[in-house]
Amino acid sequence: MNDTTPVLSIRDLTLALPEGADRDYAVEDVSYDVARGEIMCVVGESGSGKSMAANAVMGLLPKGVSASGGEVLFDGQDLLTLDEKQHRQLRGLRIGMIFQEPMTALNPLMRVGAQIAEVFEAHGKYNARERQERALALLDEVGIPQPERAIRAYPFQLSGGQRQRVMIAMALALEPELLIADEPTTALDVTTQAQILELIRNLQRRHGMAVMFITHDFGVVAEIATRVCVMRHGRIVELGTAGEVLDNPQHAYTRALLDAIPSNVVPQSRDAERPAPLLEVKHLHKVFRSRGGLFKPAREVRALDDISFTLAPGETVGIVGESGSGKSTLGRCVVRLEHPDSGSVMLSGIDYSSLKGDTLRRERHRVQMIFQDPYASLNPRHRVGYAIAQGPIANGVPRAQAMRRAEELLELVGLGAVAVDRFPHEFSGGQRQRIGIARALALDPELIVADEAVSALDVSIQAQVLELLDELKRKLSLSLLFITHDLRVAAQICDTIIVMQQGRIVEEGTAQEVFLNPREPYTRQLLDAIPGRAHEPAMA
Repeated sequence: MNDTTPVLSIRDLTLALPEGADRDYAVEDVSYDVARGEIMCVVGESGSGKSMAANAVMGLLPKGVSASGGEVLFDGQDLLTLDEKQHRQLRGLRIGMIFQEPMTALNPLMRVGAQIAEVFEAHGKYNARERQERALALLDEVGIPQPERAIRAYPFQLSGGQRQRVMIAMALALEPELLIADEPTTALDVTTQAQILELIRNLQRRHGMAVMFITHDFGVVAEIATRVCVMRHGRIVELGTAGEVLDNPQHAYTRALLDAIPSNVVPQSRDAERPAPLLEVKHLHKVFRSRGGLFKPAREVRALDDISFTLAPGETVGIVGESGSGKSTLGRCVVRLEHPDSGSVMLSGIDYSSLKGDTLRRERHRVQMIFQDPYASLNPRHRVGYAIAQGPIANGVPRAQAMRRAEELLELVGLGAVAVDRFPHEFSGGQRQRIGIARALALDPELIVADEAVSALDVSIQAQVLELLDELKRKLSLSLLFITHDLRVAAQICDTIIVMQQGRIVEEGTAQEVFLNPREPYTRQLLDAIPGRAHEPAMA
């Protein structure tokens, strides 16, 4: 049952940014309530201020950001007036938080059970045995398999979805009145994401909490929200019930975000006869083995199990599957970042997987990769112009010529030649991904492998990058191997889709065949797990 009494009331909140920032305020005159028993989704792109408001609630504002107006009332108390010690007493005990990336929030050197028990210890709850018992019960409640083993595990020994469940267990440990979830499913594949959303919804109902759920994905909003607050450039542009905002959006920005969600309408398949393949993957096998240890048995993971397919010049083939399906290992074998145990990767009739030394160096430019996290793949100390020119320079192109080409490529991807002298940290996530695309194009490749190249981006930026990739593919006659966990994204850009599960291909066909008429239960499971899909019109 919903209680309309607000647990949290944000009133005219204004947070000032440090001097030199791209705008004066992180959030400006923001007001909304979160009531007991409801899920308030705060939606917006990166930089909209949605997470900054949550940081103000938690007393975790970054250095240089300060509250210059308004109130944040929790149980009648203005949280903006509390000192750090008072905030620590509230955090965990009455306000819980789930972060986007559990690996950065969990201590890699502590076992999972000890980290949950530490929450109780910090607030003087229970004795050591009771803390362990409560930790075990929480792991069971959040649906972690074999909680007796998981409680002794370290974070790196768990999957991404299991780590996120541990974060949820820690946030719920002391049964807080308010739970803040900041993009808790963004980095997860669609089936794990669906499980986490269902878990949060069930736990919220069971515990009667107020939930402030921060996301950039309206598909997630459709699945979980009671009410919705849409933010842009630090201001609220729309506020209402989920039904009002989703079915009858009033603001152009809200409509733009909704329109940017990948459509259920799949582009028509090309009827033209396929030319001779550019890429032939034949019977590829790859097994990863761990030696084990004192308490851990040796493991063998069959990442690729007899994988065969072809990709024609100018074609886009999508590789789709959950984390652990082998799709990224396949991409890494194609670009020679991994070596298969057996099988071959043929490029225009050449066995690319067996090339070595100078021969490999001469041919490597033909296959390039766009990575999921462009910031991690760009050297923060190098200006982006040099990052793009570095490959050609290493291949003997004069520096001046390579830098001119870098400027041309920055123009081509929509950033402009002026970006050549800036550093990676000066760009947004979507802009950095455009830099990653420019760098991949610098060596004039025939084939680009894009590994989850849009999975971490806001939906509107994602749509722009997908459109850019499609435009560049046509303009430069590129072939594209597009790796993703999201079938709906693959259906927008791919001619052919290959679905992988546990190292094997379980389904292959045109985008229309796989998306509109899937044959395999696993493919249907991936489609059903797409957030918000059940709330959309039937597919065309």
